[in-house]
Amino acid sequence: MLEVKKLGIILRKTLNSFEVDGVLNPAIIKVNDKIHMFYRAVARDNYSTIGSCILSGPMVVESRSDMPILVPQADYEYQGLEDPRIVAIDGLYYLSYTAYNGVNALGALATSTDLIHWEKKGIIVPKITYDEFKHFTETSIKIREKYQRFNAHQISHQQHDRTEFIWDKNLIFFPRRINGKICFLHRIKPDIQIVVSIDSLADLTTEFWQNYFFNFDKYVVLTSRFSHEVSYIGSGCPPIETEDGWLLIYHGVHDTVNGYVYSACAALLDLDAPQREISRLPYPLFFPEKEWELKGEVNNVCFPTGAYVDNDTLYIYYGAADERIAVASLIIKDLLAELALNKVN
Repeated sequence: MLEVKKLGIILRKTLNSFEVDGVLNPAIIKVNDKIHMFYRAVARDNYSTIGSCILSGPMVVESRSDMPILVPQADYEYQGLEDPRIVAIDGLYYLSYTAYNGVNALGALATSTDLIHWEKKGIIVPKITYDEFKHFTETSIKIREKYQRFNAHQISHQQHDRTEFIWDKNLIFFPRRINGKICFLHRIKPDIQIVVSIDSLADLTTEFWQNYFFNFDKYVVLTSRFSHEVSYIGSGCPPIETEDGWLLIYHGVHDTVNGYVYSACAALLDLDAPQREISRLPYPLFFPEKEWELKGEVNNVCFPTGAYVDNDTLYIYYGAADERIAVASLIIKDLLAELALNKVN
């Protein structure tokens, strides 16, 4: 069994109004000798912005901004910017996040050359209604019961002037081009899907997404297999390149009498064909067991969103009970060895 060390809480909410209700689900990127963290900061009424801090070590906060670096500016993110992830591709930083307007939750993107000044690119995942999703995907597959369960409610039934789209969250880019193409993961419940074939964001046209959904089965990269992830799964930290494949730390969810339990999980994807799963742990990498993971704004949550490798140690940053940010670590070669024992047939 793998030895995972829970190093504890690194960031808590403060009395600053923009983060008075919680800090969670951080993006992590190491640049030179500094670790940059961008996190979801929650104000009253579940209004989210993105806060920032700089670490000088895995558990050492060197500086922390007392103001958010990104705030809602457009209608599509009116209620908040949630759950950021970050990578660098071709010298440009990609900060993806979930844009929430009170009705729809969809993957959006901001880019930067210096981690200070950001340009918002808007929503980049498909804006598709459930009826459209059902129409397009039924040409290639029969919609599984779980897709109906998690998405059929996204049919307009509220009194508002916004179209209701299927929620498409957990937008995560691979940290380099693969075969010359930009690749990213996204999640329409209950599975994780992948895009592997674009030269630039301009390729994400309405026609692109229609063709994508006509062949939807081809782009489901991970689906639930084990009891700890039986309800649904979602991409977590940006994939980490190893000699054995792309290491993906994701979250798995199972329903209990006390509600959903979110655990951190691990899988390996093919380096050249990341739509192919190589192996997966048949048990959680770690799960809620500490007080700070069991009790909070949402109980029983370990939600991994950022990671980096230092020598032989993998550090994983995660939202704990949707209220605070914690860190876990393990030896990466031990994890890869364990994954090698659990190949996908």
